Amino acid sequence: MEERKFSLLLADDEEHILNGIKNYIQKKSGVFKDIYCARNGQEALDMIYQYHPDVMLLDVQMPVKNGLEIMREANAAGVCPKTILLSGYENFEYVREALRQGAVDYLLKPCRSTEILEKLEAVAEPSLKQKRHALSGKNAIVEQATDYIKKHLPEDLNLSMAAEHVGVSNAYLSTLFTQNLGCSFVDYLNRTRIEYACDYMHDSRMKIYEIAFKVGFRDEKYFSKVFKKVTGQSPTEYRAALFNGEK
Repeated sequence: MEERKFSLLLADDEEHILNGIKNYIQKKSGVFKDIYCARNGQEALDMIYQYHPDVMLLDVQMPVKNGLEIMREANAAGVCPKTILLSGYENFEYVREALRQGAVDYLLKPCRSTEILEKLEAVAEPSLKQKRHALSGKNAIVEQATDYIKKHLPEDLNLSMAAEHVGVSNAYLSTLFTQNLGCSFVDYLNRTRIEYACDYMHDSRMKIYEIAFKVGFRDEKYFSKVFKKVTGQSPTEYRAALFNGEK
């Protein structure tokens, strides 16, 4: 049976972010058939009333009307989409109020396009993630461990912590990683951190040492060493190529 196609509203006043997310979703997702874009709160409301999208990715701080005002008015009209909030500010009072208004999740900028898409697809079709996992044939313990790594990436992670989380011995989890992923726990952790770091490199406002810290490296020199091992370039070279259009 063909999967249902959903409609999506993206609302963000930063045009480069809005276009970047839209382009990524169009290239990577088969879940969303129609994608609408709003650059301020009133545009978002108008599109909600006109198109009745299934899901909305809503920036917290919007011109004309802010995110809470959008959700309140859409709820009052009985047409508020399933909403994920996207914000550059850790305003948890705002988050709590948004959750009371029915928001289903919250993402803090900058965040990876893959993470945004995973959240949106899970909100649109909750069974989609389970379907993909079942089709992939991945070991359930490895899935739990890799999910744990991604959720705790900025922390000082190690094999013992992950093994304790999934309830197996260090040796057994290490074996499962080798068998299922073809690499050691440390190699997977480093690759994942660098993958996230590469996404953060698109945000020119972030310093390289800030990116290193955000993905779990406390030593910028070690971060650079691992980055070059994984990508073949130093962080500085990677970013220069990225903004020169060579990547």
